[in-house]
Amino acid sequence: MRIMKLSNKFLILVGIIISSVIAPVNSAEVKIHKNEVSGLLTWTSEDKGFQIELIQLLPDFIRAIYAKHNFPSDEVERAASYCMFGTILKNTSQQHLSYRVENWRYRTKDGIEHAVKTKTQWLNEWRKSGIIFSWTLLPDVGEFAVGDWQQGFTTIKLARNDEFDLIYKWSLDGVEHSGVLPNLKCAPESLAEPS
Repeated sequence: MRIMKLSNKFLILVGIIISSVIAPVNSAEVKIHKNEVSGLLTWTSEDKGFQIELIQLLPDFIRAIYAKHNFPSDEVERAASYCMFGTILKNTSQQHLSYRVENWRYRTKDGIEHAVKTKTQWLNEWRKSGIIFSWTLLPDVGEFAVGDWQQGFTTIKLARNDEFDLIYKWSLDGVEHSGVLPNLKCAPESLAEPS
C-alpha cells in the first residue's frame, strides 16, 4: 500500500513537471492598433519591465528619408526593399535593462529563425558606398536606466506579403528574458486608394 501511495505521488509529480514544461508559456498581451487614416499597423507588447512597439513603415517613407540624405539611388532602393518598422523600446521596470539586437530573431512561417540585421551591419555596408549617415537605425545595444527609452528602425529581409514572428530578448539586472511578437506583417508597397 505504501509503495502504491509513493508511486501515485511520483506520477502526480511527474505529471506536474511535464505539464509545466510543455504547457505554453504565458506571454505578454500584444496590442495591435490600426491607423484609421493610413491603415498601417502598430504592435505593442509589455512584459517583465520591457515595452516594445513596432510600427509599419511604407517603402516610400524609407525612400524619402534616405534620398533626403543623399544616399545613392541603389542604396535607397535596397533599404526600401527591406521590411522596416519604426521601433520604440522602453524600460518600464525599476531595474537596469539591456538588449542586443544580435540576439533577436525573426521566424518565418516555415519555422526557420533568421538573424535580424543590425545597425553595425548596415553601417559597414553603407561605408563601402561612401555613406556615413547612421542615426535612423535602432542601436545594436541598449543600456537603460529606469524610465529610459530608445527608438530607431528595425529591418527584416522579407517579401511584402510575408508574415513572421519577432523573437526578442532583453535582460533586467543581468537576468535574460525573451518575448515574441507573433504574426507581424510588412507594410504594403503603398497605401490603398480611398474608396
